Amino acid sequence: MNHQYPELFHRHRRNPILTAADWPYPVNTVFNPGATLLPDGSTLLLCRVEDRTGRSHLCVARSANGVDGWQIDPSPTLPPDPENYPEELWGIEDPRITYLAELNRYAVVYTAYSRGGPGVSLALTEDFQHFERYGMIMPPEDKDAALLPYRIGNKWALIHRPIGYLGAHMWISYSPDLKHWGDHKLMLEARRGAWWDANKIGLSSPPIQTPQGWLVIYHGVRQTAAGALYRLGLALFDLDNPARCLRRSDSWIFGPEEPYERHGDVDNVVFPCGYTLAPDGDTLRLYYGAADSCIALATASVRDLLSWLEEHSSATFST
Repeated sequence: MNHQYPELFHRHRRNPILTAADWPYPVNTVFNPGATLLPDGSTLLLCRVEDRTGRSHLCVARSANGVDGWQIDPSPTLPPDPENYPEELWGIEDPRITYLAELNRYAVVYTAYSRGGPGVSLALTEDFQHFERYGMIMPPEDKDAALLPYRIGNKWALIHRPIGYLGAHMWISYSPDLKHWGDHKLMLEARRGAWWDANKIGLSSPPIQTPQGWLVIYHGVRQTAAGALYRLGLALFDLDNPARCLRRSDSWIFGPEEPYERHGDVDNVVFPCGYTLAPDGDTLRLYYGAADSCIALATASVRDLLSWLEEHSSATFST
C-alpha cells in the first residue's frame, strides 16, 4: 500500500529554468517572478533581480514555450525610482501581475522597500515597456499583494498581507479608483501553535478564478531551529464575496525538497508570485523563486487541486 502524500505539483525536469547566469548583465540572483500569458501565447515573466548592492529591480524574460529560449531585457525593465517615488529607496520586489480587461492594461503590484519598511505599490502597463506608477497604495509593513481581475461590487479588490501585533494575516481591501483604499477585511488568519502556517502567512500567486470560487495558493512560514521554512497550501474563497473563506487545507501541499530549493541565499524557500493557465483552463504552470536564488517551474491540474482541497479540508466560513 502506498502511504505517500499525493504529488499535486510536478517539478519541471529542467529546473531551475532561469538563474543569474542567464542574465545579460551582472546580477546576484533572480527569483520570485510575476507571470502572464501574452496575446500571442508566449509567456512573460517579470523577475525580481537582486544586484550586488543588495537591492532589487524587475526585469522581463519572454519565452515562446514558457520553459526555455528566454529572451531577457538587456537592462532593468522596471528599476526603482527613488527620486520620484522615495518609497522605492531600497528597491522593488516580488511582483504579481493581473490583467484588467476593463482598463485593457496589466496591473503590476509589487513590494516597495522604503525607509519605513516594505509597502505595497502599483503600476499599470500595456506593453511591459512603459509603466504608469500609482505609488505606494498600502503603507509599511505590508506585502504579498495582488489585484483581482475585475471589480467586486463596483470596486477593485486587493489582497495583501499587513503585519500587526498578533501576527501576519491575509487581508482584502477595496477601492473605486485603484488609489484610495478602504473597507479592509481579514481574509485568512495565520494559525497558532505547531501548524505549518502558524503566525505568518501570505498570498503567493494571484488568485485563480474557478466556478467553485477563487482558488488561492498561499505560503505559510514555520519558524524552526534552523530558520524559516516556506511551504504552500490552498484555500478557496467565495467569488462574489472574496473575504469569505469556503475551504482551507490543513496540510501543506508543496515545500522545498530539491537542492536548488533547499540551499541558496535563503535556504528552504519555495515562493511563487505568478502562474499561467493553459487554454484548456486546467493546466497550471506555477513559476516560483527557489531559495531566493533562482526560478523554477512546477505544473498542476486546477481540477486536481480543487478535488484535493475538498477532500482534505474542513469547510470553514469567515466574513
